[in-house]
Amino acid sequence: MNVAALPYTTFLLLLEFAAGCQAVLLLAELRGDVSKGVLKMSAILVPLAALPALWIAASFGGVAQVADYPLDQDWLLPARVALAAFSLLSLVYNWLIWRERLGAARPWGWATTAAGVAAVAVAAAYVQRPTWGYAPTLVSLLAGAASLGAVSLAMTLGHWYLVTPRLPEQPLNRLTLVLLGALAVQTALVAVNLALPARYVPTAVENPDIGLAQNPIFWLRLGVGLIFPLALAFMAWQSSIIRSMMSATGLLYIAMGGVLAGEVLARALLFTTAKPL
Repeated sequence: MNVAALPYTTFLLLLEFAAGCQAVLLLAELRGDVSKGVLKMSAILVPLAALPALWIAASFGGVAQVADYPLDQDWLLPARVALAAFSLLSLVYNWLIWRERLGAARPWGWATTAAGVAAVAVAAAYVQRPTWGYAPTLVSLLAGAASLGAVSLAMTLGHWYLVTPRLPEQPLNRLTLVLLGALAVQTALVAVNLALPARYVPTAVENPDIGLAQNPIFWLRLGVGLIFPLALAFMAWQSSIIRSMMSATGLLYIAMGGVLAGEVLARALLFTTAKPL
């Protein structure tokens, strides 16, 4: 694993988490799937992740590469600006949510979500140079954001069923389906990236001659980060259908650990293989 790339891995992970939570939360709020309590608790997760990501991005020294992985420095300043705008908008959105001014918060929610997607798009441009293209890098980050946001909000919502058992099951049904869809896209993207070569493979790693098939981190990414959460999300969806909410919440707890671990491994592999897995 590329230790020098750890700050960049953390930056991408925090950005994905913040943007994904905001987007999935807005989707759930538009459908009326979340109560005020869930909305407040979930909304505050966004700046708690976006602000540390901004701090990390501000600490990047403008290097052209990290351990032989080239970065596109033209996109560093736009990434900082986009992330700063996203963080500021998320604070305004939270202020309105916590004051329960939901009507006024709705436009700010749209603006914050758009800013989060824009920040992810610019970050993808910043790290995409050695990969086989910008589009797969962007889709990889967006799908990762969706899976992190869906599993986080679904797990949070699951707790509300434990204290208010009469809540309808449809909101949790829909969130688990969003999670299943995001994980399915990520799995398909892994297959595509395995088939297509990177434009430049970093060589400054411990064992540059070891391919993905021989790399245990890749198999952990595939098994722990994708297949395992897919199975758990499917079982959570089935449990929510029959209103076994305690089981669904427990399964989503474990799925969240798998999704989070999978995203860490995926971003670590990006900086060692130039494949957006």
